[in-house]
Amino acid sequence: MKGLKKGEWFEIVVPKEWNGLSIESLLKEKWKAPKKLLHQFRMEKSVQMNGKLLSNWKELMTSGDRLQVRLFKEEDYGVEPEYLPISIVYEDDHLLIANKPAAMDTHPNHGEMGTLANAVAFHFQMNGLVTKVRHIHRLDRDTSGGILFAKHALAGASLDQMLEKRLITRTYIGFVHGLIKQNKGTIIANIGRDRHHPTRRRVSKSGDYAVTHFEVLQRFEKSNVTLVKLKLDTGRTHQIRVHMSYLGHPLIGDILYGGKQEGIERQALHAERIQFVHPFTDEFIDIFIPWSKDLCQYKDILY
Repeated sequence: MKGLKKGEWFEIVVPKEWNGLSIESLLKEKWKAPKKLLHQFRMEKSVQMNGKLLSNWKELMTSGDRLQVRLFKEEDYGVEPEYLPISIVYEDDHLLIANKPAAMDTHPNHGEMGTLANAVAFHFQMNGLVTKVRHIHRLDRDTSGGILFAKHALAGASLDQMLEKRLITRTYIGFVHGLIKQNKGTIIANIGRDRHHPTRRRVSKSGDYAVTHFEVLQRFEKSNVTLVKLKLDTGRTHQIRVHMSYLGHPLIGDILYGGKQEGIERQALHAERIQFVHPFTDEFIDIFIPWSKDLCQYKDILY
C-alpha cells in the first residue's frame, strides 16, 4: 500500500482491504487520530475523495478511489534549528529515525540548544520541511542509538498509540559487569523514585510495573564483562540501568547505578534496532542503528 505526497496533501489509492470501510473509521481506528485532530481536519476541510471535499465521513470507501488528507501543513518547529553532526538512518514522508550520539539530550527542557531535537529541526529546515519536531520516545543523555520522530500530527498520534500498545519494538545492547550465567532471562521488578537522590530510580514495591528481557550475546571472560541484548515491555525512566544493577550486573560506565568507568566514560548502552509496521504504508520497518565509535573501541579492548 503506497501513498504519495502532493504538496500539503497525502494521496492514497484505496486498497481492496479498505472496501466498505468508512473514512471516519480509517481516521479514528486505523490511523488513531485523536478528537482534537479530527475536529481540526473537519474545520479546515482537510479530507477529500477524488479531489472533492467530503462533508460526510461515514461514507464508505470503494477500492480504486483516491483519498486525500492534508497532513503536511507548515507549522513551527517548536525548537530552534541548529546544525549538529547527527546521522539519519531512516526517513520517509511520515517519520524519521535519527542516531542520537551519547552526551546529547533528546530534546530541550528549558530552551537550551545542542539537543537531538534542535539537530532534527535543522535537518528539516535544510530539506525545505517546516513542521513540528515530534519525538515518539526518548533516550537518556548518555545512551546512544535510535530515536523515532513523526513528521506530522497524524503520524505522531499513530506512533504514540503504537508505542503505548507495544507495537514498536526497540532492542538495546549493553556491556555489563560480571559474567551472566543464564543465557536468557526476564527481570520483573517495579521501579520508583529514590527518595534520597533527585535523579536516581530504584526497585520499589510501590513503583511502576517494569519488565526487561535480556539475552547474552557474548561473555568476555578475561575482562569479566558480558554483552547483552535487551528488550523492554515497559518504558520506565532508567529501566535497563536499574534492572541490570538489581540483577547484580550494572552497566559498564554507569556510576549512578554501581558501574565503573573502565574503558568507557558513559553507560555502555545503545538502542540498536527499531521495528514496527508502518502506519501509512503497512510495510514492516526494521532499522539497525550503527554502534557509536566509543562502543566499538570498547568492544575491541575486551578481547
